[in-house]
Amino acid sequence: MPKVKRRRKHKPAAPKTPLSLQAIASSLAGPFLKERLLGNLPLPVLEGFEAISSSESHPKGAILFVEGQEADGVFILSSGRVKLTTASADGKSLLLRVAEPGEMIGLPGTISGKIYVLTAEALEPIRVNVISRRPFIEFLREHGEAALRVAEILNEIYHATFRELQYLAHSGSAAAKLARFLLDAAASRGPSNDQLRARLTLTHEEIAEMIGVARETVTRLFASFKREQLIELQGSILVIADKAGLERLLRA
Repeated sequence: MPKVKRRRKHKPAAPKTPLSLQAIASSLAGPFLKERLLGNLPLPVLEGFEAISSSESHPKGAILFVEGQEADGVFILSSGRVKLTTASADGKSLLLRVAEPGEMIGLPGTISGKIYVLTAEALEPIRVNVISRRPFIEFLREHGEAALRVAEILNEIYHATFRELQYLAHSGSAAAKLARFLLDAAASRGPSNDQLRARLTLTHEEIAEMIGVARETVTRLFASFKREQLIELQGSILVIADKAGLERLLRA
């Protein structure tokens, strides 16, 4: 089991000003958090949220928390990516999803007051805003608007995790699993110029962990899909060239 990086205790913050409030709003304003948590909240609520937050930076490979650890707070990702994994029965690491800037990590365990159910590891240098459990729960009790946004985030986490588990439980071939992953990735971004496309931020190895196949299999299937003109790759941009063709793989 990876070692957990101990977080140092932070000194009490200096009195806040409107300028510092703008700074934290800017640093937290990823597309997910900006709409789900900070968007349209009253100024006093934002000030209260800022008062209980502290900022941390971590290098690539840093462990924010491990599966089974007592949940002691949430991490709001300002920059970088974090992979969220769980251990299978045979001890293998299964990638459930990758958190992007603006997402809140460790929320289910923190709300329940039990344990983190996943392991969170930095895929690259990251910056996070940390809120310890007790002040976070007290903040939600006092601010119904923020509590409602957090409930919406929990719903998003539930559906995202369920979708990733579908990849692992899917009884079809490796080609069907990859086809499902690519179709879902493109659909989540919406059509652009009547084409389904998405930016792939995961490596072949990370995709393999997510859909439960070998990395070599993912690389081989990408080459096959391109050769059969099912997809196009323009750098990191995935374009679904033949949606019907990929969908046929799901039924094979």
